[in-house]
Amino acid sequence: MVSISSWLMLVGAVHYCTAFKGNAHDAPKQALMGPSHDKERFKGACPAYQNYASISHPPLSRGPLALPYQRPAPQCRTFTSPLVERVIEDVTSRMTDLDLARIFENAFPNTLDTTISWHVGETTKHKKKHAHPRGDDSSWSGAQSFIVTGDITAEWLRDSTNQLQAYQALAPKDSAIANLILGAINTQVEYVIKAPYCNAFQPPPPSNLPPTSNGQGDTVHPAYEPNFVFECKYELDSLAHFLKLGNEYYAHTGNTDFLTNRWYLALDTLRGVLLEQSKPTFNDTTGRYRSNEFLFQRHTNTGTETLNLRGLGNPIRETGLVRSAFRPSDDATILPFFIPANAMMAVELRRASAMLKRQGKRSLAEALSDYSAAIQDGISEYAVVNHKKHGDVYAFEVDGYGSHIIMDDANLPSLLSLPLLGFVGSEDPIYQNTRKMILQKAGNPYYLTGEDFSGIGGPHIGLQYAWPMSLLVQAMTSDDDEEIMQSMVAVRNNSKLGLVHESIHVDMGSDFTRSWFAWANSVFAQAILSLAERKPHLLFGVDAKSYRVADSKI
Repeated sequence: MVSISSWLMLVGAVHYCTAFKGNAHDAPKQALMGPSHDKERFKGACPAYQNYASISHPPLSRGPLALPYQRPAPQCRTFTSPLVERVIEDVTSRMTDLDLARIFENAFPNTLDTTISWHVGETTKHKKKHAHPRGDDSSWSGAQSFIVTGDITAEWLRDSTNQLQAYQALAPKDSAIANLILGAINTQVEYVIKAPYCNAFQPPPPSNLPPTSNGQGDTVHPAYEPNFVFECKYELDSLAHFLKLGNEYYAHTGNTDFLTNRWYLALDTLRGVLLEQSKPTFNDTTGRYRSNEFLFQRHTNTGTETLNLRGLGNPIRETGLVRSAFRPSDDATILPFFIPANAMMAVELRRASAMLKRQGKRSLAEALSDYSAAIQDGISEYAVVNHKKHGDVYAFEVDGYGSHIIMDDANLPSLLSLPLLGFVGSEDPIYQNTRKMILQKAGNPYYLTGEDFSGIGGPHIGLQYAWPMSLLVQAMTSDDDEEIMQSMVAVRNNSKLGLVHESIHVDMGSDFTRSWFAWANSVFAQAILSLAERKPHLLFGVDAKSYRVADSKI
């Protein structure tokens, strides 16, 4: 129970934050001087951020949109970093568009401010309620971090990796950030070991946070524990994102503390999934049917929420590609070889191989490299199709029988994001053909246009809602100044609450889904930091110098 005096102190802190109505970055800079040691005392008085984010808060930006300041009071933030505050000040103080600056000020720290539900340091001893089923007593050891997606109290492997992406470059200079990311890797390790086919997870047992139900009652094989797993849709990109989290951490810090026996066990578990999900539906020699290890059925009236053929999904041939039952949007695939996830997996296996080779794990490194090459060859052979207007393009999904789906979805990984994944360069001719195709209605059924907004959407929300995330990816994969700024301005003009939404009705910008969606805010921050480095004149004015977040100092 929070005392009246503590509650009044919190209210005072909030008013203290809003009293600075000068530059965009004055309020948080002054607010950080507040009594952070009283954080636990104030916790019970902090408003639910889902509600807080749905209402505008002063001070408003000085730009024409007068966008609100949406950061919680310092005492209510779930994680703090002085270096992140420095980056906010460095970037926003240089930006000429004060409304874009305000969104960055809100969006860049959003994951730290609101989604770190549980974090313990490297030396913390965790109480284990049960021995691990594999008999390994080292589970949940070391730093741990449970990072929720935002308005749902569960951790998606994909979302949490992307939510942390903008902070990876700060890890070498901020030990707290480094430990947070190390904890996230360790937590994902435990998830992958125990439930490698699942996409979203409950709080770790040592956190003592209560699990929540998704209310679906799904029938899934392999079976899972509802107290451990929030949802179990097998999405290949979830496993690729697990690899990416460690690869990015190593690339920025050179630190290998996460390469524990548990991590290697998670890697072996992941490899087992890849092997199983590469097998054909029918034996190539005998033609006999073989069941798949993963089956999923949900009682629903929405076709994208379950798999056909009694939970199997459509059949595949052996191609070198890896099956994915669901897309990163959590919608079911139509043809099971989802190409963006295969491209991402090929890249992350190759990166992990290079890292392990440096650690003297030559045999394992070669095995990962071989698997990466097999996927790459599979994409070249089966996923490059000839379009009568655009020439050779990448298909969205294939099955190995010659069938293919031509479209793109806003969720990452996507075909639009292939250069960001590291799969191809942005000038690759097949990618350029694909990009032209998917960024127009005639080539992509989910490219949505309207009076207020345009962009790529997907079946997850519906045929009138485009996702700002697609425009941010469009900006990051373009070298054209006009295209970049059109994309950024469109997102800015439809972020009236100072945060980036999941999707926006193309004919009514005030109609959106999710006022609080940490992943989308992270992608916005990544877009701004990308432009600050490679196109500084677009943000900071003519002749502005490039800004690299990795060069930031406290």
